[in-house]
Amino acid sequence: MNKKQKKMLARIIVSFLLLIVLSQLSITGYLRFGLYMIPYLIIGYDILKKAFKGIRNRQVFDENFLMAVATVGAIFLGDYQEGTAVMLFYQIGELFQSYAVGRSRKNISELMDIRPDYANVERDGRLEQVDPDEVEVGTLIVVQPGEKIPIDGVVTEGSSALNTSALTGESLPRETGVGEEVISGCINMTGLLKVRTTKEFGESTVSKILDLVENSSAKKSRSENFISKFARYYTPAVCYGALALAILPPFLRLGVLGLAPQWGSWIYRALTFLVISCPCALVISIPLSFFAGIGGASKAGILVKGSNYLEALSQTGWVVFDKTGTMTQGVFEVKGVHHSTVERERLLEYAALAECASSHPISKSLQKAYGKPLDRSRVTEIEEIGGNGVTARVDGMAVAAGSDRLMERLEISFVPCHHPGTVVHVALDGAYGGHILISDMLKANAGEAIRQLNKAGVKNTVMLTGDRKEAAEQVAKELGIREVHSELLPADKVAKVEELLERKGSREKLVFVGDGINDAPVLSRADIGIAMGALGSDAAIEAADIVLMDDDPLKIATAIRIARKCIRIVYENIYFAIGIKVICLALGAVGIANMWVAIFADVGVMVLAVLNAIRALFIKKMN
Repeated sequence: MNKKQKKMLARIIVSFLLLIVLSQLSITGYLRFGLYMIPYLIIGYDILKKAFKGIRNRQVFDENFLMAVATVGAIFLGDYQEGTAVMLFYQIGELFQSYAVGRSRKNISELMDIRPDYANVERDGRLEQVDPDEVEVGTLIVVQPGEKIPIDGVVTEGSSALNTSALTGESLPRETGVGEEVISGCINMTGLLKVRTTKEFGESTVSKILDLVENSSAKKSRSENFISKFARYYTPAVCYGALALAILPPFLRLGVLGLAPQWGSWIYRALTFLVISCPCALVISIPLSFFAGIGGASKAGILVKGSNYLEALSQTGWVVFDKTGTMTQGVFEVKGVHHSTVERERLLEYAALAECASSHPISKSLQKAYGKPLDRSRVTEIEEIGGNGVTARVDGMAVAAGSDRLMERLEISFVPCHHPGTVVHVALDGAYGGHILISDMLKANAGEAIRQLNKAGVKNTVMLTGDRKEAAEQVAKELGIREVHSELLPADKVAKVEELLERKGSREKLVFVGDGINDAPVLSRADIGIAMGALGSDAAIEAADIVLMDDDPLKIATAIRIARKCIRIVYENIYFAIGIKVICLALGAVGIANMWVAIFADVGVMVLAVLNAIRALFIKKMN
C-alpha cells in the first residue's frame, strides 16, 4: 500500500470502531447527532469536499455528489447509523479499487521493468555511472554481467548471452558478440560487453517501448467511449429520477388520494435510489479491463498501442501475411547458380558488388556466398529499382541483378527458373549472364501459428509476397495458408489489401502482419497492422498498431486470444453492473431495497467488477 492508501485504511478503521461504540450507546437528541458526525466526517470529509468543488465548478453530477446527497439526506432524516455506514462502505470499496488498480499497474511496470537507472562510462581507467540521458551518440559504455543495456548500440568488445524476456516475453537468452547490434532493456547475463552507442537514450528502443505502454490508454475503445457518454447522461437522469421519486408520490398521495404524504419514507427511498444508481462499477472496471488486457499482452511481448486496437483485434476475421521475415526466417542462402555464361565465382562477384549498397537479406546472402571482401570503390552508378532489383557499373561494366521483371524492363532475354525459391537474374553489359537460386527457411512456429489461427475461428488466411509464384505457392502449401498472391510490388500489396477489405464481412476486421521495415504502407492501410520481428525496428514501432517484440508468428494467435478475453470481460462487467443496477433501482423505488442493498448494488458490484477486470492480466498457454 502507498501512503495515501494507508491513511485511508486508518480512517476506515477509526470510523468503523467509533460506529460500533456509538451503536451500543443509548443516546438521543443533539448529542447523538454530534457524536455520529465524528465518524461520518472522519470517513467522508474528502467526498463532501469533492462534491462541493464539483458544484462550484458546475460539474455537479458525479459519484461524489450522489454519495454526499444520499448520506447527508439520510442523516437529516435521523438515520445517522445508516448514513455513516453507507459512506464507510463506499470508502472501503474505493480503497479496494485503488489498491487493485495500483497492484495491476505495479504488475505491469514490473513486467516492463526495462528502464535503465544508469550507464557505465569509462573515464581515466575508472567506470563512472552517469544518467543515460547524458550519454551522447558514439560513446563507449561498459555493460557488466547482471546489468541492463541502457542504450542501443554495437558491441565492440566481448561476448555474452542477453536476457530479452522483459521485451519479448521469451525466456531463452540470445547470444551476442563483436559487431552485433544490441538494444536497450536487455539484461547482460554472462560476459562483460563494451558497446558503442548508436542512439541517444530518448530515441532508444527502451524509451519508445515505455512511451507506447504509458500512452496506450490515450486511445480509447468504443466501449470506453460509450461508458463515458453513458455516465454523462445517466448520472443527471438518475438524480432527476430520485428528485421525482421524493416529490411526486407524496403530492399524489395528498392531492389525489387524500392520504398522508409520508415525506420521510419517500425521501429515504429517493436517497436509496441515489446510492444504488452510482455508476462506479462501470466507470472504473471498463478502463481497468482494457488496461489489464494491455498489461497481459505486454507480459507476452506484445505491445498494443491503445484499447481501440485491442477491441478491433477481437473481431479479427482475416489475417494477411507478408512472407519474407514474417513466415520465413529472412535468412537467405544461395542454393545454386544456373545457366551461367561466365564462371560461377565471377557471376557471384558481380552480383554481390552490384548489391553491396543494399541492406536487403538477398544482398547479404549474395555477399556471404561470394565469401571475399568487397571493394566498393569498384562500383558506381548504383540504382535500386523497388520490387525489381538493382543496376550498377562494376569496373565500368553495366551489371543488372534482380527479378524477372527487371530483365523484362531492360528487355533482356532470360532463362526462367522452375525450382522453388527466390531467383536473382544477372545481366552483364546487356547480355544474360545466368541466374542465382536463393532459398529462405520457414520459421519453426509458422505452421503451428496458422493452425492456432484456424482454431481461433479466423475465416481466411492470405499471404502476399513479391516472390515468384512457385516459391510462394510452395510456402503457402507447407503452412496451410488458404490464399496466396505472388510477384507483387509494394504498391500492388496495398491494392491487394484494399481488394481483400472489400471482400471481408462488415463486422470482420482484417489484420496485416509484416516485418514493419518495408511494409509500412500496407500496415497503415489494414484495419490492424501487426509488426513482427520488431525488436529494435523503429519503422515497425511507428507504422504498426500492434508490435510483437520478437519474430514468433505464434504470438498473433496469442494476441487475438488476449483481445477476445479482454472484450469478453468488458461485456461481462457491463451486463452484470447494469443488470444489478436495474433490479436494485426497481426494488429501491418500490421500497423493498434499503440502504444496505444499495451498498451492495454500488460497492459490492464495483468490487466484483474490478476483480473480474483483473483477470485480463493472466493468459492461459495454448494447447
